[in-house]
Amino acid sequence: MSDQPQRWTQATVYPDMWADPDEDPRDNTGASPEGELATLQDYLTNYRLTLLMKCEGLGAEQLARRSVPPSTMSLLGLLRHLAEVERGWRGWILPGDPPPKLYGAGDADFDGAVAEQAVVDAAYADLAREQAATDALLAEYPDLSVRLGKDAIAVRELLVHRIEEYARHCGHADLLRECIDGRVGQ
Repeated sequence: MSDQPQRWTQATVYPDMWADPDEDPRDNTGASPEGELATLQDYLTNYRLTLLMKCEGLGAEQLARRSVPPSTMSLLGLLRHLAEVERGWRGWILPGDPPPKLYGAGDADFDGAVAEQAVVDAAYADLAREQAATDALLAEYPDLSVRLGKDAIAVRELLVHRIEEYARHCGHADLLRECIDGRVGQ
């Protein structure tokens, strides 16, 4: 008997999907967003939902399970990392010193991702809070060409960078989840 989980999907309509289309919170069956800002926000929202979907239904031990040595990557670590990154992006554009790190220096976001329910609950709360704070700050700048912060980063660049960060980590989450219980799907 193998320790490797069997590949499976919850979807019954399309075998390469994570969930059936009528149950997928990323459903975009209506008209596509109007304009550049709405399109970028839609992509960001969908990647955020994808990350949360890859974590759904797992316990603390599963979320904290590391990928392959020597990597410290885990789904829980990704949640903590993205909370830290959202906070860091605000530091790029706010005046003054950047906000302090949530979890400490270096790879503390991944290193501290331990299999304790309190750590899991805090990670989800941290991510939601940091996303909301960054969203609120950027909502003050609907003109995507406005440049912010000491490095004069365009709002457009920051939004695209956020999409890229979530998309990359959703790829990691795909592989991590498949290693945990074999579940696959986009």
